[in-house]
Amino acid sequence: MADYRLGVDFGGTKIEILALDRSGKEILRERVPDPNIYEDAVLAVRDLVLATEQKIGAVPGHRVSGTQPTSTLGIGIPGSLSPEAGLVRNSNSVWLNNKPFGRDLEEALDRPIRVENDANCFALSEAVDGAGKGYNTVLGVIIGTGMGGGIVSNARILQGRHHIAGEWGHIPLPWMTDEDRPARKCFCGNEGCQERYLCGPALAQEWKGPGADRSTHGIEEAARDGDPKAIRALDLYMERFARACGQIVNFLDPDVIVLGGGVSNLKSIYERVPKLLPQHVITSPCVTPIVQNRHGDSSGVRGAAWLWDIDETGAPPSV
Repeated sequence: MADYRLGVDFGGTKIEILALDRSGKEILRERVPDPNIYEDAVLAVRDLVLATEQKIGAVPGHRVSGTQPTSTLGIGIPGSLSPEAGLVRNSNSVWLNNKPFGRDLEEALDRPIRVENDANCFALSEAVDGAGKGYNTVLGVIIGTGMGGGIVSNARILQGRHHIAGEWGHIPLPWMTDEDRPARKCFCGNEGCQERYLCGPALAQEWKGPGADRSTHGIEEAARDGDPKAIRALDLYMERFARACGQIVNFLDPDVIVLGGGVSNLKSIYERVPKLLPQHVITSPCVTPIVQNRHGDSSGVRGAAWLWDIDETGAPPSV
């Protein structure tokens, strides 16, 4: 086992690196701006990784004998790599799409790396040593400006044949009511996707109206103060979210659902959705925990750091 696990979270505005030791303790964390130009981004990741290894005194390697500490590298990206061609697809950083990002990074760094969807990295982080620790099957969902998800079973990411397992946002909202119709159009080309009802901007629009500020900040306070629009928006959201969770429980039956992203900070979700969930689940009682993440914005980069060892051993590290 390598002495250090390096994880990189490749975001739309920043590139963050994290170094963990064998126990999962954070050793170093740094970030640089994302240049948003493909060739420059590859070089930025390369330079950040090499500088980090120099600072911690590690060399690339895995299960390598010798006296100098070794390190492995995992990278979380928006979107995913196609299984056939290894090209990035479905990234909201559109300049990454159709690029061989993984191969180019391996060439630039002259080593093997692991590249995974950032929502899968979030789910893995929370399953290994976060809010999902101790559960066999963890559904991790990031709800912010969009909605992404990942499934981890026995500390392994479930990728699926097309590497899209866990795309919870692009399942149709179940058991639609008149309040949900007409089905909302989604950027993916379909209609009625859950993301169009459950992402942060969708909740903000229910509260403030079309074209208003896309932030949900203050909605719970407004509801407590009697704002009828805030009350109605939250009522609709919690009922829809319960239906979405009911559908995934009926199909996947995860041991826990862990939420991340800005919308996960709404306390109402954890207070109200578990009470509504049994109405939509085929079994009774329904006791699936819905919990907030433990590592917050750090979950993605932590999950990237765990990618190599868990992928190789098939078991979570002792943390």
